[in-house]
Amino acid sequence: MLDAFLPFLSGLGLALQPINLVYCLVGALVGTLIGVLPGIGVTATVAMLLPVTFFLPPLTSLIMLAGIYYGAQYGGSTTAILVNLPGESSSMVTCLDGYKLARQGRAGPALAVAALASLFAGIFATLFIALFAPPLADLALLFGAAEYFALMIVGLIAAIVLAQGSLLTALGMIVFGLLLSMVGTDLNSGAARMTFGIPELSDGIGFVPIAMGLFAIGEIARNLESGADRSVLAMRIGSLWPSQDDLRRSTPAAIRGTLIGSVLGVLPGGGALLSSFAAYAVEKRLAREPGRFGEGAIEGVAAPEAANNAGAQTSFIPLLTLGIPANPVMALMVGAMMIQGIQPGPEVMVKRPDLFWGLIASMLVGNVMLVIINLPLIQIWVSLLKIPYRLLFPSILVFCCIGVYTLNNSALEVMMILVFGVMGYAFLKWKCEAAPLMLAFILGPLMEENLRRVMLLAKGEPSYLLTRPISIGLILVAVGLVLILVVPAFKQTRAEAFREAP
Repeated sequence: MLDAFLPFLSGLGLALQPINLVYCLVGALVGTLIGVLPGIGVTATVAMLLPVTFFLPPLTSLIMLAGIYYGAQYGGSTTAILVNLPGESSSMVTCLDGYKLARQGRAGPALAVAALASLFAGIFATLFIALFAPPLADLALLFGAAEYFALMIVGLIAAIVLAQGSLLTALGMIVFGLLLSMVGTDLNSGAARMTFGIPELSDGIGFVPIAMGLFAIGEIARNLESGADRSVLAMRIGSLWPSQDDLRRSTPAAIRGTLIGSVLGVLPGGGALLSSFAAYAVEKRLAREPGRFGEGAIEGVAAPEAANNAGAQTSFIPLLTLGIPANPVMALMVGAMMIQGIQPGPEVMVKRPDLFWGLIASMLVGNVMLVIINLPLIQIWVSLLKIPYRLLFPSILVFCCIGVYTLNNSALEVMMILVFGVMGYAFLKWKCEAAPLMLAFILGPLMEENLRRVMLLAKGEPSYLLTRPISIGLILVAVGLVLILVVPAFKQTRAEAFREAP
């Protein structure tokens, strides 16, 4: 067991180097700020900062971007508890009980329990990755084109199963994402596909304009339309230390939430959002007094906050071991690695063990930083909440445009984020989740490449996929997921898991 942690300890030494500590702190601060200020979004922030990675060492840039991602999960709880407005979508469930606790004069204990539950989940998730990622990476080294194609099919079907809302809508988003991924030049024939005579589209559509448009611009439009009340509670937050009864009730809830988040975070389309909903639903079902939930139950804060942080961190497992992004933020991390000339996948651990273990170890350091940042500086975050949104959104738009233009010096891509921004707003209005679209857009070219390799090896015979043990197993998993979709009991459970959204 100790030998398994020796590479982790080596990575910890890299994470503690001064430059990496500084950028880990920067990522944690920016992530907390993004989580505290509703209407910005971690996906758009990571996309805007991708150009920065040109000027940083690979490990340093990934540590910063990772810190932004899991740091936003911490910051999102602050607005959920104090303003009843989640800074991150994964903090929506925290609003239900966190805001009620704040109105009862118990905002301090609620914030403390959220931070401590997130810290516990972050430490556990880091050790979980350190233990389970290496065996998974060893297994991935056995993968060929057939296995990767089957794995991506499983990922897309899982994204449909785990998406919020209608299954038919999720399927439509997957298909639309695959179609967008086909825009550009066919690598085999050199023929242009769906470029409509626009030369700039010959290299395809960039994932950064799509991510910014769907998530940042769309969210800005929705916030401007809703005119959400962001008035902060006037009462003092008071003591942050939770009572013994709070700790007694929240500790088992945090443990269960951590376990749920650690497992669901690995699944494509799962991550922090589904983990928080599932953890809240489980706690409500296990409670002796379910009526307390929604009225100020401390377990309703501990479980989802632990789950969303654990889910955010374990979503790095499929990225680092298989090269498969589990959610839109992980898709942008793929872009950050490719900017540095690194191909995500099982070879990262073999060829770049410093990068692999340094990034994982930095999560442990970052989670400790986040507790130090969140609790003592809570009054600063409260003050930032008072900034009117009308002063924030112009800056967000400017940074989005600058970030997109900086990547390729392309005015067309700036126009693209406006087009996809309109789409993002329409998807929000029609309750279409954009995450499956983004996942399909990233996986589409990889699926096409591996399918063509399979057809070349099999001389055009599709049954080749059924002659390899791993690909057969993955196809059976995909078939099982499809069958689950038609089981009435599963449909009801799935609906209940997402029904708790405020």
